[in-house]
Amino acid sequence: MALLDRSQIVRTADRASAAHGKELMAGILLAALVIALAIRNLVPADALAPAIVTLLFALGAATAGLALFCRAGPFRVAWFEIAGSLTFIGVVLSVLIEPDQLTRLCGASDQSE
Repeated sequence: MALLDRSQIVRTADRASAAHGKELMAGILLAALVIALAIRNLVPADALAPAIVTLLFALGAATAGLALFCRAGPFRVAWFEIAGSLTFIGVVLSVLIEPDQLTRLCGASDQSE
């Protein structure tokens, strides 16, 4: 019956920091969704995907900047993981962008091809 005795299990503090990181990630993605819905009325439909990708890269950079100021080890790692996740999501979404959509966001240049 020693296999069923769970009284010796000790809870560690690592689970709390992992849950904290999940809450932070959910909050940042929710904020990105709200901002993307607000941007939808400001940019044309073709330029929406590049604008959202730019937003994700900016949020990833801001999160990495916050991670540099955080002195606690586990929280710093969680902030860097969130920044990497936002950057990775931005890279994945950038694959879906057509080059014409990107030129509409940045503006057409007068250079000849």
